[in-house]
Amino acid sequence: MFPSRHTARAARVIGTFGAAAALSLGIADTASACNISDFSAAAVCDAGGTGVIRVTDRDGSGTPATVKLYLQLNMPGGERLVDTKTIEHPTAQGVSVDLTPPDWYPGGTYRVHVKAGDQVDDDIQPMTVIPDETCAPSTPSSSAPATAPAQSSSPASPSSATTPATPSPAQSSSAAAAPGASSAPTAAGGSTGLAETGAGSGTTVIAGAAAALVVTGGGMVVALRRRAVRRY
Repeated sequence: MFPSRHTARAARVIGTFGAAAALSLGIADTASACNISDFSAAAVCDAGGTGVIRVTDRDGSGTPATVKLYLQLNMPGGERLVDTKTIEHPTAQGVSVDLTPPDWYPGGTYRVHVKAGDQVDDDIQPMTVIPDETCAPSTPSSSAPATAPAQSSSPASPSSATTPATPSPAQSSSAAAAPGASSAPTAAGGSTGLAETGAGSGTTVIAGAAAALVVTGGGMVVALRRRAVRRY
């Protein structure tokens, strides 16, 4: 008994949809598989100022990968393995590892080889060449504001500028004695100059008496001379 036309048509439709689904699954599986295009390498300077070869893995399948760095020597086919790192859990967003070359000089050329399961065993193309720029530690000094002036240049505090110096006991005693000496009264009836030379009111009386005796003596001499003239 042969199948009806409706049964045959239904079988063809189901077969077509099944083949399309299988093709779609195959394409999706191929797209998610790890391949060398998921890897990239670049010569950069890390935060500490060290030159490194940074390899980034954007494998969405999460296949662990081993990355090897080879230094290209100045001879045909000459190279030397200098570093190896493993990327355990790559993601589609990207996971990076830093491979450290032995020397960082402009023009240095490195080959990066990737081995990821049984899906990738190839080199990242092109080879990585160190640029002319040198590496230096990154510091915030260029963006930091100017530092405060030195402590020696800061203005003096009000307490140190206005507080008078405390006199010593010797200075205070001499200062107290000075006003008493200057305010002491001088001797009665005389000036300070007479006191210094020893003159006083007694000296004035003696001088007056001496002058009177001189005048009296002179008068007596004149009188005696007149009497002598009259007698002769």
